[in-house]
Parts: sequence; structure tokens; C-alpha cells
Amino acid sequence: MNFDLSDEQRLLMQSVERLLLETYGFDDRRHYRSENPYFSEAMWKRYAEMGLLALPFSEEHGGYGGGAIETMIVMEAFGKALILEPYFATVVLGGGILRHGASEAQKARIIPAIAEGRTKLAFAYAEPQSRYDLFDVQTTAKKNGDEWILNGTKSLVLHGDAANKLVVSARTSGKSRDKVGIGLFLVDAAAPRVKRRSYPTQDGLRAAEIKLENVSVAAEDVIGDPVGAFPVISRVADEAVAALCAEALGCFTKMQAITLDYLKTREQFGKKIGTFQALQHRAADMFVELEQSRSMAMFAALMADESDAKARERAVSAAKVQIGRSAKAIGHESIQLHGGIGMTMEYNIGHYFKRVIMIDTLLGDADHHLGRLAALGGFSNKQAK
Repeated sequence: MNFDLSDEQRLLMQSVERLLLETYGFDDRRHYRSENPYFSEAMWKRYAEMGLLALPFSEEHGGYGGGAIETMIVMEAFGKALILEPYFATVVLGGGILRHGASEAQKARIIPAIAEGRTKLAFAYAEPQSRYDLFDVQTTAKKNGDEWILNGTKSLVLHGDAANKLVVSARTSGKSRDKVGIGLFLVDAAAPRVKRRSYPTQDGLRAAEIKLENVSVAAEDVIGDPVGAFPVISRVADEAVAALCAEALGCFTKMQAITLDYLKTREQFGKKIGTFQALQHRAADMFVELEQSRSMAMFAALMADESDAKARERAVSAAKVQIGRSAKAIGHESIQLHGGIGMTMEYNIGHYFKRVIMIDTLLGDADHHLGRLAALGGFSNKQAK
């Protein structure tokens, strides 16, 4: 595999990292988080000005035609800065549904507004009983003339409180765990009978519980086939997992750097604790986990656009297993090597640990993806070449 970035990709990486280095320190993040809407609207505008909100969309719809590698570059930089803005929810999840499932008219209507920062999306796919099974959908959509009537409850909708539009999965036919009979619907978040209860998540981001009570959706807001949307959902989820792996890699990189800096400055018994051989071994273990995660995150990004669904699923699940295990390994070591200060809210390492643990659970934890990988026939070194 060729992991070398093009000149344009390197420029993108340098530009994003420079922006965040200048504007997204730990104190800045704490300030952004303290005021409604609990992230920085000014930074959201900066992302739009830089073209980040338009990055994965096609040029004919006002985007830049970027792929999974470009998304990986951005998400890794965002992981290093622990950004609070709803980029993943809007551009990766909601935007992914539009890219793969929406009609040309829908793309022309919505994507320019996303690219300009005027519209934020949230993908309402999870339900109280569904856990990690994206096809377990009990929210219903019933045809009523030219409209659809939605009823049901969606849980843990990432940035659902800040979204202007909700992309809702709903069952149009079949039983609650059938993969056929699922549709995708674009719902105005401020529509009558849409009830949102927002709350903070453990990593400092936001989510919402959303209840739909006889919500009317026009025919023009049905995304794709109203009974055959699951392949789109599955593909977008795979791309989203690859993006999460990249974000986790950014977090891991920063966690290792923060921990090494602490080992080089903290003194005990008149010596820098980084001179103690036992701690050097533990720091080396962190580096090994980081590099294993780096290679698997790159592999997931390279395979995210793969048209062969089984090959794509196998790759992203293998990467998610590695990321989940490394999240715990690097997180535990970074906290323990810091001692008591690592547990305080005033120090940044604990915030990174919370985020990587949340990444592990999003769209399936390591155990879930290990089971999925086994069901797909496993993963070998030959498949990574």
C-alpha cells in the first residue's frame, strides 16, 4: 500500500493543524464548551471558510471531491485538538447519507447549505433496544397519501440538539430486525411533534433523545428507496468508523506526547521519572499501540471507499478492534503514568481518555466488531496487502 500523501493532502493537513494550534488550546476548548450551543460557532464558520464542511462532497454540488483519505487527515487533526463542533455528525454521518442515498435534487438543495455552514445535520439511527445493530428499527413510517407519518424514539443522537435537519431511519415494512423495509427520512428538527431532550456526553460533546409523534414528512424528503435504505446506512457506518479511527489516532498521538512530556519534567527522589526503566518500558508499550493503531487507521481509510461490501466491512471492523483495544491500553497507561493529576478535570489527559473510550463504543465497540469480523471469515495479513 502507498501511504504517501499528495502535495494537496499535505497542504490540507498543515492548514488544519495550523488553524487548530492557533485557536483550539485546552483553555479555548473549555471556554467553547461553557456557553450555548456548547461549541464554537466562530470555529464552525472557520471550517466553512476553509472548505472543510464541503470537503467530501462532489464539485457539482459545491464540494471539493475529497475522499476517505482527506477525511482521515481532518479527523486526525480534530482528534488532536478534541474539537467540540458537530463535524462528524454533520459531514461524515449526515453528509454520508446524502452522498450515497439522496437524489440530485436533494443534494442540490441541502449540500450547499452544509458547505456554507448554514445547515447542521444529525443522523438519528440508534434506538433504546438496538444497541449496535443498525437494522434494529422500531420507529415506524406509514404512507399517508403523498406524505409519510413517523412515530418512534431515537436515542443518543449525536449533536441532535444543534441540528437543523435530522436524518431518521424508520421502518416502512417487515419486522423490527429485518434488514429490508427500512427507509431514510429528512426531518426538520424544529417541526411540530418533534421533541428533543439534549444532554452532555461523558466526553464533553452533546447528544439528544428524540421523540417523533405523528411527524409528517413530504415525499421530497424521502432519501432513496423507502424500503431498501439499509445498504446505504451500512456503507455510511463503515465510512464513519474509518473516520472515528482517524480521530482516535489523533487523540492517541496527543496522549503519548503529553505523557512523554510529563515523564521528562516530573521529579521523584531527585530524578526525572522518565529515567526510571520500568516507566520507559510502559512508555514504549504506548508507542507500540500508537503505531499499530496508525497502520490500521490508514488501512481503514484506504478501504472505506471500497465497493466490495464484505472487504470494506472486514477492514473497518479489524481497525475498530485495534482502536478499541489501544484506547484502553494507551488511556490506562497515560492516566497511571500521570498519577493523581491525570484524574482531574483541570488537566487535559483525562479528557482525551474519555473521548477515546467514547469512540470505542460509537458504532460498535471492539468486542462487537471482533464478532462481526469472525462472522465475515476473519482477517489475515494477505487482506491488508
